[in-house]
Order: sequence, then C-alpha cells, then structure tokens
Amino acid sequence: MRKTWKIVLALLALAAALGIAACGGGDGGLEEGASEEDVETAAAKPIGGEWTISNWPLYIDNKTIDEFDKEVGATTKYIEDINDNFEFFGKLRPQLQNGESGGRSMFVVTDYMAKIMRDLGYLQNIDKSAIPNVEENLRVELEAPDFDPEREYSVPWQSGFTGIVINTDLAPEIDSIEDLLKPKYEGKVTFLGDMYDDVSLVLKMQGADPANASEEEWNKAIDTIEEAADSGQIRDFTGNAYAGPLVKGDIVAAVGWSGDAIQLQADNPNVKWIRPAEGCNLWSDNMVIPVGAPNPGTAQAFMNYVYDPKNQAQIAEYVNYVTPVEGTKEVLEKQDPKVANNQLIFPDEQFTADCTPQAIPDPSFEDAVTERYQSVVTG
Repeated sequence: MRKTWKIVLALLALAAALGIAACGGGDGGLEEGASEEDVETAAAKPIGGEWTISNWPLYIDNKTIDEFDKEVGATTKYIEDINDNFEFFGKLRPQLQNGESGGRSMFVVTDYMAKIMRDLGYLQNIDKSAIPNVEENLRVELEAPDFDPEREYSVPWQSGFTGIVINTDLAPEIDSIEDLLKPKYEGKVTFLGDMYDDVSLVLKMQGADPANASEEEWNKAIDTIEEAADSGQIRDFTGNAYAGPLVKGDIVAAVGWSGDAIQLQADNPNVKWIRPAEGCNLWSDNMVIPVGAPNPGTAQAFMNYVYDPKNQAQIAEYVNYVTPVEGTKEVLEKQDPKVANNQLIFPDEQFTADCTPQAIPDPSFEDAVTERYQSVVTG
C-alpha cells in the first residue's frame, strides 16, 4: 500500500509554510482558509452512465462490476492504478489542487491518506441518504475512526492487518518483529517502507504505545530500523513488491499485509501471514469522492451496492481481507464455510486483542520523524 516519501515531505512543508489546509477550490472540498461548513456534499443523483474508480490491484472479484453496471445502468471504468498511497497522490495532486479529479469519480486510499487529502481540501462529503446500506451494515468498530469520526467523507472498502508474511518452509520459527532483526536472517527480510506500518510494529516491539508514542520513542524506533537497513539486515523497503521474492524464496519473511498471504498461497502453499508476538497493525482502505468528481451519484450508488451483504460476500471471498460489512459472514456460512471461519476475514476479539491502528505521530514532531524515515528508506 504505501511507500514514496519525498512527496509527503513536500506536502507537509507546503502546508506548514502556508499555515492553511489547502490551496485549491473547485467543485467540493475546502478552499483556502475555508471551514468544515464550506465542504460540499457530493450529489446523490443522477445514477447511471459512465464513471471511473481507481483502486489497488487484485482488490475486487470478476463479477461485481458487471453486475452493478447491469443493475443501475452504468458503464464503469475500473482502473487498478494505486500501488502506493503517496505515489498515487503525487500523480493526482496537481489536478486536485485545481478542483479536478483526473476524471475519477471515486478512489480507494488508506486511512491516513484520506485524512491528508481531506485536510488539503481535496475530498467531498458523502450524502448519507444515498448510502442506506452503509448506514445499516457498516461494522460498529469502523463507525467512528479518529481520522473521520462522523464518517463524513470516507466509507471503508476493506480492512486488514499488517504483520509478518513468512515462507514457512525456510523460516518456520519466525513469530515476531524481533525475530526479523536476528543476525541469522541478515539480508533475508524486507520492510514495507511505510512509516505508519513499519514504525508502529517496531514501537510495539520496544514496548511503546503506538497511539501515544513520544518523539523520543519514534526516533528510537527509527534508529532501530535505520541500523538494520544500514547493516544489510533489512534487504529492501518494498511496498507491494515483497510478494515475488517471498514466493520464490529469495527472502524468508516480510512485513506485509494479511490478504496478500492468502492469495500468494496459490503460488506457494508455504507462504503464511502471522500476527507478530508483539501485536499487529489495523487499517482500512476507504472509498472517497474527490473534488470535481464526475458522476458522484453513481459512485455513491456503488458504495451502497457493495454494502449489501450478498454483494460483499463475493468480494470478500476473492480478496481475503477483513470485510467491513455486517451480515457478510452469514451469507458465506451458507456459500463457503471455510471462508466464513477464516480469522483473517472475520477476526474475533481474541484475534485482534493485541492489534492497534497504525501509529500517526503527533503534529508537533510529525515533519521531523517523517523526514528522518524518508532518509532511511531512500538511503
């Protein structure tokens, strides 16, 4: 999900220099110096016709789009062009700051990126009257996240865990982040290059609370990652690109995402995702509607459509991430009990007891630690 840091550094520096949240207006979003009351709400109608969604690769089944188009009379252009939150944002930002969406009606970004885009004024509110299925079926634990407590501008697409993906044939004994840093695995492990994921896990390893970590604790965690990178312990910072080396056996373990491991088992049955002994990270990828979005009514109709449990069930069965839609498990218990009982898709409280949301540094030192981590990732 997430890797390029030069872009975010420039954005943070720009926001700090201007002392405001955004520089562009356009249709929807926040204009320079505007208040939350000035944010426009995406139009709920008309529904149908051409519209475009950007999403991550392998993040939907092969039937849902066609079935949605048939039901509402739409023609969907579905683009798998998001491999990294900041890379995608960097590509789209020149248009967003001018109130344009690059032709996209909707895209899917991770929690922290949704917050960055919102603070810069690039996202519209969602018309809740257009998404009754979301209002009824959104899982209760996802209803009020810190970054969007009223769910004004984001609807979860899928959720998941960040932990360790291992090749059990090569390193069956790995069960913690601490294990990844042992000399025997020098050059055989990778991290994501995503500060929010990598540092969160190391903070846990060092006994810090990611939600309340101090600047000193953040720097200590970054020190640990920097030392491991400089020594060659960490082979690379990969973003999405850890899958191939892991399947081939070039590496034995990677900091990675839960749904990936299930899909990779088709190529190598020895690949497995584990929850580190220290605990895992929780995150969601969210559907959002950008400023200047064409056909936002159909985008919101799609949000509503995928929150019907029977429609969500075929997505969940394919992508193997944590579904945000209540009632999906009951559908799958009849259709595919194995999927319905998979803890990576339908985790219970015990499974997630030591897992926490990705750490976000306090604004007072966010720029400093972000710059530090970028220098570690880029070498």
